[in-house]
Amino acid sequence: MRTHFAAALGTVVLTAGTLLAAPAAADAAAFPVTEFNVTVGNTWTKGTLTWQNRSVVVKGTHKSVSAAGSAYCRLTWAYTYNASDTAKLGSKGSESADTACGTSKNFSFTVPADVPGGAGLVRVCLDDGNFKDLLCHPYRRP
Repeated sequence: MRTHFAAALGTVVLTAGTLLAAPAAADAAAFPVTEFNVTVGNTWTKGTLTWQNRSVVVKGTHKSVSAAGSAYCRLTWAYTYNASDTAKLGSKGSESADTACGTSKNFSFTVPADVPGGAGLVRVCLDDGNFKDLLCHPYRRP
């Protein structure tokens, strides 16, 4: 009798654990992810875009090969657009503390896209550290 009770209890615990963990896994899988890479010479920004309902999370690393002056520093910026690419929804850049000057720095920031369904396109840009975009690449929502 104890063997049957222990087996039944084990089954209940396993089932409950699976059911409780399932919503978290489903939520994480619900948002599509796109990789990005913008390269200018030996400097670059690489990472991922996570397409949420009314925003896009931009996470990655940017690299600068020279610390000779602020013109050689690097930041990453992103701009969100609607599904038809006709209206900019928001823009946001990595924080000044994340500026890479002769090094690589990690960053993470969220760009607003406050329309139903969120952004249809994101332009990711490598910036010269002085708010001048060096090169941008567009990425469509999957």
